Amino acid sequence: MKSLMIQGTASGVGKSVLVAGLCRLLARHGVRVAPFKPQNMSNNAAVTVDGGEIGRAQALQAFACGIQPTVDMNPVLLKPEADCTSQLVVLGKVVGKLESARFREEREKWLTTVLASFNRLREVYDVVVVEGAGSPAEPNLRAGDIANMGFAEAADIPVWLVGDIDCGGVFASLTGTLDILSDSECNRVEALLINRFRGYLALLDDGLTWLEQRSCKKVAGVIPWLPLELPEEDAPYRLGQATANPEGQLHIAVITYPRMSNFDDLDPLAAEHPVSLRLVDRPDQLQPADLVILPGSKHVAADLEWLRHRGFVAALQKHLRYGGQLLGICGGMQMLGKEIIDEAGVECSGSVAGLGWLDITTHMQQEKTLKLVEAMARWPQAVPVSGYEIHYGDDNPDERLFPFSHCSDDGQVWGTYLHGLFSSGAFRRVWLTEMGISGDASGDHERRVMESLDLLADAMEQAIDPALLEPLLRSATCQ
Repeated sequence: MKSLMIQGTASGVGKSVLVAGLCRLLARHGVRVAPFKPQNMSNNAAVTVDGGEIGRAQALQAFACGIQPTVDMNPVLLKPEADCTSQLVVLGKVVGKLESARFREEREKWLTTVLASFNRLREVYDVVVVEGAGSPAEPNLRAGDIANMGFAEAADIPVWLVGDIDCGGVFASLTGTLDILSDSECNRVEALLINRFRGYLALLDDGLTWLEQRSCKKVAGVIPWLPLELPEEDAPYRLGQATANPEGQLHIAVITYPRMSNFDDLDPLAAEHPVSLRLVDRPDQLQPADLVILPGSKHVAADLEWLRHRGFVAALQKHLRYGGQLLGICGGMQMLGKEIIDEAGVECSGSVAGLGWLDITTHMQQEKTLKLVEAMARWPQAVPVSGYEIHYGDDNPDERLFPFSHCSDDGQVWGTYLHGLFSSGAFRRVWLTEMGISGDASGDHERRVMESLDLLADAMEQAIDPALLEPLLRSATCQ
């Protein structure tokens, strides 16, 4: 069995995507491969087949492998609720809250749990591809680390270090990271990867020669910038910029409150040519909009207060007066109701008045609902739809509206707890027709994602030194 860890010089250099691409490459060659991330921090989570939750990046990576995601693929997940507080999820279940001041001390005790999950995967799969978090070279976070070199040392696995040339400074970031590592950690770095290169590759030759000489490390390859349609875990679309066709038939504005979660719900809509989808954080950005979406929220009460403070309520009232529509997804739906009652102290230990446009009262419950859903829609037509629920709060849905839960009497305000419902091509097509969009919707969203993963795998197989890939590929013969 082989294992490999992909670490990066910083957050956002492409670790998650490259792990997904490498997983796809190996899976296409018949290697039984699984992803793993010891510790993740993200408010974008997926429900696993074994009834827990993990970071969405690991769910994407499992999809690239052709396997179902499990809690062992991301045993520790931190979901930020405020600047200094995160919800702590261990092996897929909420176990409490974590204060930033205790972060370094608390995480050390998770190493045993993390290693146990990793070893369970190693027993089942030929190769486990591990993703680091942020950078391994943060002096203030190195003591007690379980996410980068601390894990790699404990598990005794090699590391490839990734730098992003598209944002500049890639040679300094790679060599600077190596300089901060200890001798044993530096020796663990097997190779360097440069990601998102644009242009004529031969112009980089002198720099690559210098990098290998300066670092005494082999450059595994240079991965080109690619037009990928993959869900982003922590970097949604640019505020105010239409993601597809600015002149589209259906204008959608998505309000991006500070604790917005699971924004990959928007990806299938953003990819539709007839749709113009924008993310906004100010009321004056709201129009033009036929539909306004309130997405999921990690802290509904706080984001609802942000909406009010920001002045969105008056803008949304005007939107409704002029015939516009509203859709709340999960926490966004709870905001649209009459009241959020939190006697369990999940968020606010009391009650908060909702916006009052849906006839629902949400009672926050101590136990989080985690559920995969695959069924037939009842509205607007009987077509297959799938997704997942991940929320606190009860629900008494109108079953006639499934996959939606509630609708106002005038038909302008809608709500649903089902994340991912627009990924189902058949449902998205009939919903767009109901919204007045003529013609067929684009193809199945999962197919588009897999096409991007295959494009990435092709590029990585071409770019990465065969001598470094060969030991991983050879694992397919050792079943």
